[in-house]
Amino acid sequence: MTLRLKLVLIALVTLLLPWAGFQFIKQMELLLREGQERAQLSSARALAQAFVATAPALPATGRVAVLPDAPPVLLLDGSPDDWQNAALQPWPVKAPIGRVHLAARASTLYGLIEVQDRSRVRADPDPLVGASDHVELRLGAGERRYVYELGNAAPGPLQVRVDSVDAPALQGEWVETPEGYRVEFSLFLPRDGLSLSAQVVDAGGSGGTRTYPVFGDPGRGEDSVLLWLSDSGFTRALQPLVPPGARLRVLAADARVLGKAGKLDVGDIESRTPWPNSWIYRALLAPPLVDARDYAWDVDKLDIDEVWQALSGIEASVWRPSNNERTVIVAAVVPLRWDGAVRGALVMEQSSDALLVIANDAVAKLMATSLIAVLIASLVLFGFAGILSFRIRRLRNATERALRPDGRLDPKLPHLKAVDEVGDLSRSFARLLDEIGGYNDYLRTLATKLSHELNTPLAIVRSSLDNLDHEPLPPEARVYADRARAGADRLWGILRTMNEASRMEKAIKAAEAEDFDLTRVVRGCAESYRGIAGNRQVHLMAPESPIGFHGAPDLIAQALDKLFDNAKGFTPEGGWIRLKLALDPEGVEISVANSGPPLPAKMQERLFDSLVSMRDAGSLRAAGEVPHLGLGLYIVRLIAEAHDGSALAYNLAGDAGVEFRLRLKGMPR
Repeated sequence: MTLRLKLVLIALVTLLLPWAGFQFIKQMELLLREGQERAQLSSARALAQAFVATAPALPATGRVAVLPDAPPVLLLDGSPDDWQNAALQPWPVKAPIGRVHLAARASTLYGLIEVQDRSRVRADPDPLVGASDHVELRLGAGERRYVYELGNAAPGPLQVRVDSVDAPALQGEWVETPEGYRVEFSLFLPRDGLSLSAQVVDAGGSGGTRTYPVFGDPGRGEDSVLLWLSDSGFTRALQPLVPPGARLRVLAADARVLGKAGKLDVGDIESRTPWPNSWIYRALLAPPLVDARDYAWDVDKLDIDEVWQALSGIEASVWRPSNNERTVIVAAVVPLRWDGAVRGALVMEQSSDALLVIANDAVAKLMATSLIAVLIASLVLFGFAGILSFRIRRLRNATERALRPDGRLDPKLPHLKAVDEVGDLSRSFARLLDEIGGYNDYLRTLATKLSHELNTPLAIVRSSLDNLDHEPLPPEARVYADRARAGADRLWGILRTMNEASRMEKAIKAAEAEDFDLTRVVRGCAESYRGIAGNRQVHLMAPESPIGFHGAPDLIAQALDKLFDNAKGFTPEGGWIRLKLALDPEGVEISVANSGPPLPAKMQERLFDSLVSMRDAGSLRAAGEVPHLGLGLYIVRLIAEAHDGSALAYNLAGDAGVEFRLRLKGMPR
């Protein structure tokens, strides 16, 4: 894992601070929202109790009908033309009831009942009216019940029989139709909240009768309706209870709206739950919002989960959007109880902008502050990382440059006086490089020391062997003496080679530079090599024009001798050796290539070190030669560095051979 990635992870840890702040704001907003919901539920509960105390009781069963306004001119002529107004929707009925309309105006109930009956058993109402076709109305006012029987023997004004002399007056018209008959009537309603039920009695030809309810199924409790005029008493009862900036609705047991009053500070929205500009609050903190269209002010029935929950006796609250981007609406739904029984529900809606604004502003400030803090922390961490990376990279580069091409150490490390961990690391590297430098110096002078220390003992051994040659020895002892002399000669050759290398190093350092023709030197060396190459071919590639160069021609000739001797040792019989001289952008390049085995990859960078050789020492010992110490290419590198250049080795393409290159710039003037 890189340092920058580690710092990125550390910077991400700072996000825990805004996360903790956000959790605190979230809990605070949740508590405030719950408190606001409870407060609104308490207000709605108190308003529900006040409404129950002042408004008439709702029925436990049956339907409640808020009557639409009757047309200004409504003639009781039995014709359906006056009921074609779109506001006068027909009542849902089943056959044989064809159509039913109800409306009210000025405390008067207007109705139209159309019956499909082709048997036509008609008669005026009398004690035997049950044996004829007729309509039966039942009007309930508190504890009182009034029964009206409407039946005509022929078209004309309604013939009515009522069971009580103090019953409200009813009048109307009976009209025969091709499918049956139609009854249009008006009935005075002394007050709101009267129950009305109706049924059609169909008399058969054999004297039997069948009864059909007009307002629903009696088995489901829908045989009667609770009638309210257009200027509903529920609305009048709600108006003094409405708090400022809120609105109330009273619902019947079937979730139909019976009355409503009040006005919100903000209006409803038409679209489905939009996301306003306060996106922070909406996305992170806002409670789930329901569809605003479910709570539209003009709907006749609130068929939603919260209402049915309240009608089951459990209070509910819900949040929904408004047309203001920074405001939501809280709706509380509580049950309405009469005598302990739930007979309706009260819906209270009120806008809530303070909580949203406070929470939204708090989250916005938290996010802005957190973003600034994270940016500052990131800048500081990345700045620190950049400085630290620069110092470490500088120390790395200085450490890599500490080892010079000649094997010497130049430990010029930075940050040695720094008091931090990088300074400790730099000082540790410096101590390590000093120890390695001392060890390298010891290895570099090892050959000279060994040759100096072994020279005298070896001279004693050789002189003793010389003296032993003049002494009579048995044949068996002479064999051992010859072996000792051969070993001493090889050891003497090794010491001589080591002495020559030491002298060569000193000669390279003491060489004096001069201007000369490098082409002439290379050509002269190539001509001399052809005589000692045997059956190996020697090729020269050099320009015809002279190349002026400032350096030591003897040293360059010695470097070519070492390279040619190395190439000759690895070139098989009948192979080739190629010398090449060419100009380089920074100086000249001399290369010696030969056919033969390629260099191992691990040896290409070590060939020019001291005491490194690829020759088979066993074969040399078998031939009686002096072991190869690997000092030739080391001297070549020293000569190249003396001319401000370098020595490199490459394998030729296709492993066809090896090429050694000397890139020389010239000795300083």
